[in-house]
Parts: sequence; structure tokens; C-alpha cells
Amino acid sequence: MKREKIMLKTINDVKSFVNTVAKYDFDVDLLSGRYAVDAKSIMGIFSLDLSKEIEMEIHSDDCADFLNEIKPFIIR
Repeated sequence: MKREKIMLKTINDVKSFVNTVAKYDFDVDLLSGRYAVDAKSIMGIFSLDLSKEIEMEIHSDDCADFLNEIKPFIIR
């Protein structure tokens, strides 16, 4: 399992992020405060406070390609 912090600033960011996550077989969760949603659910993501950074939990150890694709959203 791997954790990263991400920021989704626009509706297009959310759509692009969900489309990218949907291509992979492993589960990805987004955590914001006490809420956790499936990263493949666009409705779930819109229920989060997108003005703040979101913690992403990737349930796979083989996720280098995925992390490379979503690099624009990762906060370092």
C-alpha cells in the first residue's frame, strides 16, 4: 500500500483523475477528514472538500505507472 497527497482543483482535473484510476485493477481510496471514498467514483470525489489536499491510498505495491500518470495531481 502506498499513500500520496493530491489536489484536484477543477472539474476537468476530477474527470481526468477518475479516467486514469479506472484503467487500473487495484483499489484506490481518497481520504479527506473522516470521509473515505472510492477514487473511481466521480460522485464520491465531488462529495469531498476539494479546496483542501486529499490523501490518496493505493492498495497495490506495483503502482509506478499509475503514479507517473497522475503526477500532475500529486503534492510534494
